[in-house]
Amino acid sequence: MTEFSSYSYMLLLVMLGLSAGSCYGSGTFGLDIHHRYSDPVKKILALDELPVKGSPEYYSAMVHRDKIIKGRRLATANDQTPVTFLDGNETYRLDSLGFLHYANVSVGTPALSFMVALDTGSDLFWLPCDCSSCVQGLKTADGQEIDFSIYSPNTSSTSSNVLCSSDKCEQAKRCPSSQSDCPYQVLYLSNGTSSTGYLVDDVLHLVTDSDKTKAVDANITFGCGQVQTGSFLNGAAPNGLFGLGMDNISVPSILAKEKVTSNSFSMCFGSDGVGRITFGDKGTSDQGETPFNLRKTHPTYNVSVTQISVGGNAHDLEFGAIFDSGTSFTYLNDPAYTLISESFNKLAIDKRYASQSGDLPFEYCYELSANQTSFKYPVVNLTMKGGANYFVNDPIVVISMKGGDVYCLGVVKSDNVNIIGQNFMTGYRIVFDREKMVLGWKQSDCYDIEASNTLPVKPPTAIPPATAVDPQATSGNGNTSHASGAAPPMANQSPHLKTLTYALAAALIPFLALI
Repeated sequence: MTEFSSYSYMLLLVMLGLSAGSCYGSGTFGLDIHHRYSDPVKKILALDELPVKGSPEYYSAMVHRDKIIKGRRLATANDQTPVTFLDGNETYRLDSLGFLHYANVSVGTPALSFMVALDTGSDLFWLPCDCSSCVQGLKTADGQEIDFSIYSPNTSSTSSNVLCSSDKCEQAKRCPSSQSDCPYQVLYLSNGTSSTGYLVDDVLHLVTDSDKTKAVDANITFGCGQVQTGSFLNGAAPNGLFGLGMDNISVPSILAKEKVTSNSFSMCFGSDGVGRITFGDKGTSDQGETPFNLRKTHPTYNVSVTQISVGGNAHDLEFGAIFDSGTSFTYLNDPAYTLISESFNKLAIDKRYASQSGDLPFEYCYELSANQTSFKYPVVNLTMKGGANYFVNDPIVVISMKGGDVYCLGVVKSDNVNIIGQNFMTGYRIVFDREKMVLGWKQSDCYDIEASNTLPVKPPTAIPPATAVDPQATSGNGNTSHASGAAPPMANQSPHLKTLTYALAAALIPFLALI
C-alpha cells in the first residue's frame, strides 16, 4: 500500500496526464480544476458501471445525482500577501470521485496531505478523522492502491478540540456539559449521506504565492469526521470536503477573518473542463455584477434574473436563482422553465427527438443526421438585476443515442429551487465577492485565451470503466473501504473546435446540507 502523501498526489495527477497552470492575479492564491468525467482521469479512476460518456445513461446519472442531493440548505488586488496551498496550487475535477473539484491541502503538525473536494454549496470543512466509517484509499486502473491520510488530533501538536462552551459550537444543545467536545453532524439529501464528528482547531498550511518560500499557517476550525455515510463511502469526497459557503465556519470566511486574504474568491469554468479557483480574487472593473439576495438564516449565492432572451427575443421575467457550482445542469421551475424551453423549441431548426420512455433526462432534444458536421441552435441570454447581461455560452448537451446523436437544451425542470448550474457557467470566471455581496462574471477560457463558442456533433470515443469500486475493511472495527478512484440569435456548432468534455466539465454533484 502507498501512503497518500503530497508525492503520491502529484504522481497520481501525472499519471492522469492533466496539466496544471500557475496562479494568477495580485493578492490572490489560485488553483486549477478538472472534471470528474474527463477522459484522462477516467482512464485511471473509473467506477464500476460508470455510464459511457455521451450516452443517455451518462446524462441521466448526472441529473439523478443532482436531484437526489440538491435539497441541501438551499434550500484583483488587495492588501494581503497572496498565498497558495503548501503542496501546490493545482486542483483537479476527478471523474470517479463524485463530480467534484479536488485540491491537495496540508493540515496539522506534522503536516498531512488530504485530497479534498471543493464545494461552494456547503460551509464546513471536514476531514476523515479517527474514523470508524470512511474511505481509506483508492485503487488505480493498473491495480495500484494509494492510502489516504486520516487525520487524528492526537498526532498533531497544533490541534485542539473545540469545546461546547465556545462560540464556534453551533450544536451546544447536544452537549452533555460545557467542557465536552463540540459535536457536528451534516446531513446531505443523498441516500443517507452524512458526516458526523466533532470540531477541532488546527493549522492549514499555506505559502506565499510570490516566491513560495514564506510559510503562512492559517488557524482554522474544521470537522473531525469520525463517521461518513452514503455517497462519501462510494466515491464522492472520500478524503474530505472543503466548504466554500457564506457561513462563518467556511474556509473563505476564516481566511478573511484571519486577514490571510480578502473575503472573495472566484471559480473559472473552461470549456475543456479545466478551470481555476482563486481565493482573494475580487474580479475586475469591467466584469458584470449583480447583488446577492441574502437571507438572514444561512445566506447562499442567490441572485435575481430579470429577463430571458432566446434567439434574440427578450421576455421580462424576474426570479431568483442560486449560482451553485456543485450542480451539473441548470434547474428552473415554472414559469421560467416553460418560457426558456418552449422559446428554444420554437426556434430550433432540427427535428425534435421523440424520447423513448424517458431515456433522456432532458425534455427538449433534437436529432442530428449521420453526416451532419455542424448545426445551429437559438442563443440563450440572461439579464441580471442591475441590467448586466449574462450570455450563456454552452446551453446545450450533445448525446450519443443508438439511432444517432442528439443535442438537448441542458435545462431540467425543478419542483422547488432555481439553480444556475455549471453548464451555464462554462466560459466564465465567476467571482463570489462576499465583501461587496455581489456576484461577478467575465468571459474567460481560464487560460487567458479567447473563448470559443463552438461544440462538436460527434463526442470522442468513450473509454470503458477500468476499475470497480470494491469496499473492504482495512483497519479498525468500523466500515472502512477503498474506492477506485452580445451574441447572434443562432449559434453555429462545429466539431472542429471543441470536444464534448465541455459537458463533462459542467457536471458536479451538489452537496446540499440539510439544516
